[in-house]
Amino acid sequence: MAAALLRRLREAAAVLGGGGLLLASYLAAAGDEAFYAGLLMPALQRLAGPETAHGLAVRLAALGLVPRASGRDDDPPLLAVEVFGRRFGNPLGLAAGFDKHGEAVDGLFRLGFGFVEVGSVTPQPQDGNPRPRVFRLPEDQAVINRYGFNSHGHAAVRHRLGARREAQRRLSQAGRPLGINLGKNKGSADAAADYAAGVRALGPLADYLVVNVSSPNTPGLRQLQGKGHLRRLLAQVLAERDALTCERKPAVLVKIAPDLTAQDKADIASVVCEVGIDGLVVTNTTVSRPATLRGTLRDEEGGLSGAPLRQLSTQTVSDMYTLTQGRVPIIGVGGVCSGRDALEKIRAGASLVQMYTALTYRGPPVVGAVKRELESLLREQGFQSIKDAVGADHRP
Repeated sequence: MAAALLRRLREAAAVLGGGGLLLASYLAAAGDEAFYAGLLMPALQRLAGPETAHGLAVRLAALGLVPRASGRDDDPPLLAVEVFGRRFGNPLGLAAGFDKHGEAVDGLFRLGFGFVEVGSVTPQPQDGNPRPRVFRLPEDQAVINRYGFNSHGHAAVRHRLGARREAQRRLSQAGRPLGINLGKNKGSADAAADYAAGVRALGPLADYLVVNVSSPNTPGLRQLQGKGHLRRLLAQVLAERDALTCERKPAVLVKIAPDLTAQDKADIASVVCEVGIDGLVVTNTTVSRPATLRGTLRDEEGGLSGAPLRQLSTQTVSDMYTLTQGRVPIIGVGGVCSGRDALEKIRAGASLVQMYTALTYRGPPVVGAVKRELESLLREQGFQSIKDAVGADHRP
Protein backbone atom coordinates (compact mmCIF):
# COMPACT_ATOMS: atom_id res chain seq x y z
CA MET A 1 0.00 0.00 0.00
CA ALA A 2 2.71 2.45 1.03
CA ALA A 3 4.85 1.39 -1.95
CA ALA A 4 1.97 1.96 -4.36
CA LEU A 5 1.28 5.40 -2.90
CA LEU A 6 4.95 6.35 -3.15
CA ARG A 7 4.99 5.22 -6.77
CA ARG A 8 1.96 7.36 -7.60
CA LEU A 9 3.49 10.37 -5.91
CA ARG A 10 6.65 9.92 -7.96
CA GLU A 11 4.61 9.62 -11.15
CA ALA A 12 2.63 12.75 -10.27
CA ALA A 13 5.84 14.66 -9.53
CA ALA A 14 7.29 13.60 -12.87
CA VAL A 15 4.18 14.75 -14.72
CA LEU A 16 4.03 18.04 -12.86
CA GLY A 17 7.75 18.58 -13.24
CA GLY A 18 7.55 17.86 -16.95
CA GLY A 19 4.62 20.23 -17.27
CA GLY A 20 6.54 22.92 -15.42
CA LEU A 21 9.50 22.44 -17.73
CA LEU A 22 7.27 22.63 -20.79
CA LEU A 23 5.61 25.78 -19.48
CA ALA A 24 8.98 27.37 -18.68
CA SER A 25 10.27 26.45 -22.14
CA TYR A 26 7.20 27.98 -23.76
CA LEU A 27 7.46 31.20 -21.74
CA ALA A 28 11.16 31.49 -22.56
CA ALA A 29 10.62 30.90 -26.28
CA ALA A 30 7.66 33.27 -26.36
CA GLY A 31 9.62 36.02 -24.65
CA ASP A 32 7.22 36.47 -21.74
CA GLU A 33 8.30 39.67 -19.97
CA ALA A 34 7.19 38.77 -16.43
CA PHE A 35 8.74 35.30 -16.68
CA TYR A 36 12.13 36.67 -17.76
CA ALA A 37 12.31 39.58 -15.30
CA GLY A 38 10.79 37.81 -12.30
CA LEU A 39 12.06 34.26 -12.63
CA LEU A 40 14.45 33.34 -15.43
CA MET A 41 17.00 36.18 -15.21
CA PRO A 42 17.28 36.05 -11.37
CA ALA A 43 17.69 32.27 -11.57
CA LEU A 44 20.42 32.54 -14.20
CA GLN A 45 22.22 35.13 -12.10
CA ARG A 46 22.25 32.76 -9.14
CA LEU A 47 23.65 29.95 -11.30
CA ALA A 48 26.31 31.84 -13.25
CA GLY A 49 28.72 34.67 -12.62
CA PRO A 50 28.29 37.82 -14.72
CA GLU A 51 31.05 37.15 -17.26
CA THR A 52 30.03 33.50 -17.67
CA ALA A 53 26.42 34.55 -18.16
CA HIS A 54 27.49 37.21 -20.66
CA GLY A 55 29.43 34.64 -22.69
CA LEU A 56 26.48 32.23 -22.63
CA ALA A 57 24.08 34.95 -23.78
CA VAL A 58 26.32 35.82 -26.72
CA ARG A 59 26.65 32.15 -27.65
CA LEU A 60 22.88 31.58 -27.55
CA ALA A 61 22.30 34.69 -29.67
CA ALA A 62 24.93 33.50 -32.15
CA LEU A 63 23.04 30.21 -32.47
CA GLY A 64 19.74 32.05 -32.94
CA LEU A 65 18.38 30.65 -29.68
CA VAL A 66 16.65 33.84 -28.64
CA PRO A 67 12.96 34.78 -28.49
CA ARG A 68 11.90 36.59 -31.62
CA ALA A 69 10.58 40.10 -31.05
CA SER A 70 6.94 39.91 -30.03
CA GLY A 71 4.11 41.83 -31.61
CA ARG A 72 4.16 43.17 -35.15
CA ASP A 73 6.77 41.95 -37.60
CA ASP A 74 7.50 45.54 -38.63
CA ASP A 75 7.99 48.52 -36.37
CA PRO A 76 5.28 51.21 -36.58
CA PRO A 77 6.14 54.15 -38.89
CA LEU A 78 6.05 56.43 -35.85
CA LEU A 79 9.31 54.89 -34.60
CA ALA A 80 11.26 55.24 -37.86
CA VAL A 81 13.96 57.87 -38.07
CA GLU A 82 16.68 58.87 -40.54
CA VAL A 83 20.08 59.66 -39.06
CA PHE A 84 23.58 59.81 -40.62
CA GLY A 85 21.91 59.34 -44.00
CA ARG A 86 20.61 55.93 -42.90
CA ARG A 87 17.09 54.81 -42.15
CA PHE A 88 16.47 53.23 -38.74
CA GLY A 89 13.24 51.25 -38.41
CA ASN A 90 13.18 52.13 -34.73
CA PRO A 91 15.51 54.25 -32.57
CA LEU A 92 16.44 51.58 -30.00
CA GLY A 93 19.86 49.99 -30.47
CA LEU A 94 22.13 47.60 -28.61
CA ALA A 95 25.13 49.39 -27.16
CA ALA A 96 28.71 48.28 -27.71
CA GLY A 97 30.09 45.90 -25.11
CA PHE A 98 27.61 43.07 -25.46
CA ASP A 99 28.76 41.57 -28.76
CA LYS A 100 32.38 42.61 -28.52
CA HIS A 101 33.60 40.34 -31.31
CA GLY A 102 30.77 40.47 -33.87
CA GLU A 103 29.66 36.91 -33.16
CA ALA A 104 25.89 37.28 -32.76
CA VAL A 105 24.65 40.17 -34.91
CA ASP A 106 21.85 38.31 -36.68
CA GLY A 107 20.51 36.79 -33.48
CA LEU A 108 20.53 40.20 -31.81
CA PHE A 109 18.55 41.78 -34.62
CA ARG A 110 15.92 39.07 -34.03
CA LEU A 111 15.25 40.64 -30.63
CA GLY A 112 13.83 43.75 -32.32
CA PHE A 113 16.70 46.22 -32.09
CA GLY A 114 16.71 49.01 -34.66
CA PHE A 115 20.48 48.80 -34.86
CA VAL A 116 23.32 46.84 -33.30
CA GLU A 117 26.77 48.15 -32.39
CA VAL A 118 29.58 45.61 -31.99
CA GLY A 119 32.94 46.10 -30.28
CA SER A 120 35.01 47.69 -29.03
CA VAL A 121 37.46 46.12 -31.49
CA THR A 122 41.21 46.68 -31.17
CA PRO A 123 43.78 46.23 -33.97
CA GLN A 124 45.51 43.26 -32.35
CA PRO A 125 43.85 40.62 -30.19
CA GLN A 126 44.15 41.29 -26.46
CA ASP A 127 42.80 39.65 -23.32
CA GLY A 128 41.80 42.78 -21.44
CA ASN A 129 42.06 43.06 -17.68
CA PRO A 130 42.37 40.12 -15.25
CA ARG A 131 39.24 38.42 -13.94
CA PRO A 132 37.01 39.02 -12.08
CA ARG A 133 36.18 42.16 -14.03
CA VAL A 134 32.37 42.33 -14.11
CA PHE A 135 30.17 42.86 -11.05
CA ARG A 136 26.41 42.96 -10.66
CA LEU A 137 24.63 45.40 -8.38
CA PRO A 138 21.09 43.95 -8.50
CA GLU A 139 19.79 46.24 -5.77
CA ASP A 140 20.64 49.15 -8.06
CA GLN A 141 19.85 47.50 -11.43
CA ALA A 142 23.46 48.30 -12.30
CA VAL A 143 26.73 46.69 -13.39
CA ILE A 144 30.36 47.64 -12.87
CA ASN A 145 32.83 46.40 -15.48
CA ARG A 146 36.53 46.75 -16.07
CA TYR A 147 36.88 44.50 -19.11
CA GLY A 148 39.64 46.65 -20.61
CA PHE A 149 38.91 46.24 -24.34
CA ASN A 150 39.17 42.43 -24.50
CA SER A 151 39.05 41.85 -28.24
CA HIS A 152 39.60 39.23 -30.92
CA GLY A 153 41.23 41.93 -33.05
CA HIS A 154 40.49 43.49 -36.43
CA ALA A 155 41.29 40.45 -38.59
CA ALA A 156 38.98 38.05 -36.76
CA VAL A 157 36.08 40.49 -36.58
CA ARG A 158 36.55 41.53 -40.21
CA HIS A 159 36.41 37.88 -41.28
CA ARG A 160 33.33 37.21 -39.16
CA LEU A 161 31.39 40.27 -40.35
CA GLY A 162 32.60 39.88 -43.92
CA ALA A 163 30.99 36.44 -44.06
CA ARG A 164 27.59 38.06 -43.46
CA ARG A 165 28.17 41.16 -45.56
CA GLU A 166 25.31 40.50 -47.95
CA ALA A 167 22.94 39.74 -45.09
CA GLN A 168 23.85 43.03 -43.45
CA ARG A 169 23.37 44.90 -46.71
CA ARG A 170 19.78 43.64 -46.79
CA LEU A 171 19.27 44.47 -43.12
CA SER A 172 20.63 47.99 -43.57
CA GLN A 173 18.32 48.57 -46.52
CA ALA A 174 15.45 47.37 -44.33
CA GLY A 175 16.29 49.91 -41.61
CA ARG A 176 18.59 47.79 -39.41
CA PRO A 177 22.06 49.44 -39.62
CA LEU A 178 25.25 48.05 -38.10
CA GLY A 179 27.70 50.08 -36.04
CA ILE A 180 31.27 49.10 -35.17
CA ASN A 181 32.97 50.55 -32.11
CA LEU A 182 36.75 51.03 -32.41
CA GLY A 183 39.27 50.90 -29.58
CA LYS A 184 43.03 51.03 -29.18
CA ASN A 185 45.40 48.37 -27.92
CA LYS A 186 46.52 48.85 -24.33
CA GLY A 187 50.22 48.94 -25.19
CA SER A 188 49.90 51.04 -28.32
CA ALA A 189 52.12 54.12 -28.54
CA ASP A 190 50.08 55.63 -31.39
CA ALA A 191 46.37 55.81 -30.66
CA ALA A 192 45.55 57.62 -33.90
CA ALA A 193 47.19 54.86 -35.91
CA ASP A 194 45.09 52.25 -34.09
CA TYR A 195 41.82 54.04 -34.87
CA ALA A 196 42.87 54.70 -38.47
CA ALA A 197 43.64 50.99 -38.88
CA GLY A 198 40.14 50.25 -37.59
CA VAL A 199 38.62 52.50 -40.23
CA ARG A 200 40.53 50.72 -42.99
CA ALA A 201 39.83 47.21 -41.72
CA LEU A 202 36.20 47.54 -40.63
CA GLY A 203 34.84 50.71 -42.24
CA PRO A 204 33.60 48.96 -45.40
CA LEU A 205 31.48 46.62 -43.23
CA ALA A 206 29.78 49.31 -41.13
CA ASP A 207 27.00 51.83 -41.50
CA TYR A 208 28.73 53.87 -38.82
CA LEU A 209 31.97 53.72 -36.84
CA VAL A 210 32.47 54.89 -33.28
CA VAL A 211 35.78 56.28 -32.05
CA ASN A 212 35.74 55.18 -28.42
CA VAL A 213 37.94 57.54 -26.43
CA SER A 214 35.96 57.30 -23.21
CA SER A 215 36.29 53.83 -21.69
CA PRO A 216 37.57 54.23 -18.11
CA ASN A 217 39.32 50.84 -18.23
CA THR A 218 42.22 51.56 -20.62
CA PRO A 219 44.96 53.72 -19.07
CA GLY A 220 45.26 57.14 -20.67
CA LEU A 221 42.34 56.66 -23.06
CA ARG A 222 40.13 59.43 -21.69
CA GLN A 223 42.99 61.91 -22.17
CA LEU A 224 42.24 61.65 -25.89
CA GLN A 225 39.07 63.67 -25.20
CA GLY A 226 41.30 66.73 -24.64
CA LYS A 227 40.90 69.40 -27.31
CA GLY A 228 44.27 69.12 -29.01
CA HIS A 229 44.47 65.33 -28.89
CA LEU A 230 40.90 64.96 -30.10
CA ARG A 231 41.30 67.35 -33.03
CA ARG A 232 44.38 65.53 -34.35
CA LEU A 233 42.84 62.10 -33.81
CA LEU A 234 39.54 62.88 -35.51
CA ALA A 235 41.18 64.64 -38.44
CA GLN A 236 43.20 61.48 -39.14
CA VAL A 237 40.21 59.19 -38.70
CA LEU A 238 38.07 61.27 -41.07
CA ALA A 239 40.85 61.33 -43.66
CA GLU A 240 41.00 57.53 -43.54
CA ARG A 241 37.23 57.29 -43.85
CA ASP A 242 37.18 59.62 -46.85
CA ALA A 243 39.90 57.53 -48.51
CA LEU A 244 37.85 54.33 -48.36
CA THR A 245 36.85 53.00 -51.77
CA CYS A 246 33.68 51.22 -50.63
CA GLU A 247 30.38 52.12 -52.29
CA ARG A 248 28.94 53.77 -49.21
CA LYS A 249 31.30 55.23 -46.65
CA PRO A 250 30.41 54.87 -42.95
CA ALA A 251 29.48 57.77 -40.71
CA VAL A 252 32.03 58.53 -37.98
CA LEU A 253 30.92 59.18 -34.39
CA VAL A 254 32.78 59.85 -31.14
CA LYS A 255 31.82 58.24 -27.84
CA ILE A 256 32.34 60.46 -24.82
CA ALA A 257 32.35 60.03 -21.04
CA PRO A 258 29.74 61.30 -18.59
CA ASP A 259 32.50 62.45 -16.22
CA LEU A 260 33.35 65.69 -18.03
CA THR A 261 33.68 69.25 -16.83
CA ALA A 262 31.73 72.04 -18.50
CA GLN A 263 34.95 73.10 -20.25
CA ASP A 264 35.59 69.54 -21.45
CA LYS A 265 32.14 69.41 -23.02
CA ALA A 266 32.58 72.80 -24.67
CA ASP A 267 35.95 71.75 -26.09
CA ILE A 268 34.57 68.49 -27.48
CA ALA A 269 31.61 70.28 -29.05
CA SER A 270 33.94 72.82 -30.64
CA VAL A 271 36.20 70.13 -32.14
CA VAL A 272 33.31 67.97 -33.35
CA CYS A 273 31.72 70.91 -35.17
CA GLU A 274 35.05 72.13 -36.52
CA VAL A 275 36.23 68.85 -38.08
CA GLY A 276 32.79 67.69 -39.23
CA ILE A 277 32.19 64.56 -37.18
CA ASP A 278 28.88 62.90 -38.07
CA GLY A 279 27.63 62.24 -34.56
CA LEU A 280 28.19 61.67 -30.86
CA VAL A 281 27.54 58.67 -28.62
CA VAL A 282 26.65 60.05 -25.18
CA THR A 283 27.74 58.48 -22.83
CA ASN A 284 30.08 55.72 -21.78
CA THR A 285 30.08 54.30 -18.24
CA THR A 286 30.90 56.49 -15.24
CA VAL A 287 33.69 56.24 -12.70
CA SER A 288 31.54 58.15 -10.21
CA ARG A 289 29.63 56.32 -7.49
CA PRO A 290 26.30 57.91 -6.50
CA ALA A 291 25.70 57.96 -2.75
CA THR A 292 22.42 56.10 -3.36
CA LEU A 293 24.14 52.87 -4.49
CA ARG A 294 23.24 49.92 -2.27
CA GLY A 295 25.03 46.99 -3.94
CA THR A 296 27.72 45.33 -1.84
CA LEU A 297 30.14 45.50 -4.80
CA ARG A 298 29.63 49.22 -5.42
CA ASP A 299 33.25 50.07 -4.60
CA GLU A 300 34.74 47.81 -7.25
CA GLU A 301 36.93 49.66 -9.74
CA GLY A 302 35.54 50.16 -13.23
CA GLY A 303 32.74 51.82 -15.14
CA LEU A 304 29.24 51.91 -13.68
CA SER A 305 26.30 51.34 -16.04
CA GLY A 306 22.58 50.84 -15.65
CA ALA A 307 19.87 52.77 -13.85
CA PRO A 308 22.18 54.95 -11.67
CA LEU A 309 23.81 56.37 -14.83
CA ARG A 310 20.54 57.49 -16.43
CA GLN A 311 20.28 61.03 -15.09
CA LEU A 312 23.97 61.88 -15.57
CA SER A 313 23.92 60.53 -19.11
CA THR A 314 20.73 62.38 -20.03
CA GLN A 315 22.11 65.63 -18.69
CA THR A 316 25.22 65.16 -20.84
CA VAL A 317 23.00 64.52 -23.88
CA SER A 318 21.21 67.78 -23.16
CA ASP A 319 24.46 69.70 -22.69
CA MET A 320 25.99 68.41 -25.92
CA TYR A 321 22.80 69.11 -27.87
CA THR A 322 22.92 72.71 -26.63
CA LEU A 323 26.65 73.14 -27.28
CA THR A 324 26.38 71.81 -30.84
CA GLN A 325 23.15 73.76 -31.42
CA GLY A 326 21.41 70.53 -32.38
CA ARG A 327 23.54 70.20 -35.52
CA VAL A 328 25.31 66.97 -34.52
CA PRO A 329 23.11 63.86 -34.16
CA ILE A 330 23.41 62.13 -30.79
CA ILE A 331 22.98 58.51 -29.73
CA GLY A 332 21.93 58.62 -26.08
CA VAL A 333 23.01 55.70 -23.92
CA GLY A 334 23.08 55.11 -20.19
CA GLY A 335 20.38 53.72 -17.94
CA VAL A 336 17.70 53.14 -20.58
CA CYS A 337 15.34 50.62 -18.97
CA SER A 338 11.94 51.79 -20.23
CA GLY A 339 10.21 53.69 -22.99
CA ARG A 340 10.02 56.68 -20.66
CA ASP A 341 13.81 56.59 -20.22
CA ALA A 342 14.24 56.46 -23.99
CA LEU A 343 11.90 59.39 -24.61
CA GLU A 344 13.64 61.38 -21.87
CA LYS A 345 16.90 61.11 -23.81
CA ILE A 346 15.19 61.89 -27.13
CA ARG A 347 13.55 64.99 -25.71
CA ALA A 348 16.97 65.99 -24.30
CA GLY A 349 18.44 65.85 -27.81
CA ALA A 350 19.16 62.24 -28.79
CA SER A 351 18.04 61.04 -32.23
CA LEU A 352 18.71 57.42 -31.28
CA VAL A 353 19.11 55.57 -27.97
CA GLN A 354 20.93 52.42 -26.89
CA MET A 355 20.58 49.94 -24.05
CA TYR A 356 22.59 47.07 -22.60
CA THR A 357 22.47 46.67 -18.80
CA ALA A 358 18.67 46.38 -18.77
CA LEU A 359 19.06 43.10 -20.67
CA THR A 360 21.00 41.73 -17.70
CA TYR A 361 18.04 42.13 -15.38
CA ARG A 362 14.99 41.93 -17.62
CA GLY A 363 16.14 39.74 -20.48
CA PRO A 364 15.34 40.01 -24.22
CA PRO A 365 11.64 40.97 -23.77
CA VAL A 366 12.72 44.39 -22.49
CA VAL A 367 13.45 45.40 -26.09
CA GLY A 368 9.83 45.06 -27.18
CA ALA A 369 8.58 46.56 -23.93
CA VAL A 370 10.67 49.72 -24.39
CA LYS A 371 9.51 50.16 -27.98
CA ARG A 372 5.84 49.71 -27.12
CA GLU A 373 6.00 52.18 -24.25
CA LEU A 374 7.95 54.67 -26.37
CA GLU A 375 5.35 54.48 -29.13
CA SER A 376 2.54 54.99 -26.62
CA LEU A 377 4.25 57.99 -25.01
CA LEU A 378 4.99 59.62 -28.37
CA ARG A 379 1.30 59.42 -29.28
CA GLU A 380 0.23 60.57 -25.83
CA GLN A 381 2.50 63.64 -26.03
CA GLY A 382 1.34 64.53 -29.53
CA PHE A 383 4.52 63.77 -31.50
CA GLN A 384 4.08 62.66 -35.11
CA SER A 385 7.57 61.15 -35.38
CA ILE A 386 10.81 60.57 -33.50
CA LYS A 387 12.28 63.55 -35.33
CA ASP A 388 9.56 65.80 -33.91
CA ALA A 389 10.49 64.74 -30.37
CA VAL A 390 14.27 65.20 -30.70
CA GLY A 391 15.32 68.14 -28.53
CA ALA A 392 11.76 68.97 -27.51
CA ASP A 393 12.89 69.99 -24.04
CA HIS A 394 15.00 72.77 -25.57
CA ARG A 395 12.05 74.39 -27.32
CA PRO A 396 9.73 76.92 -25.66
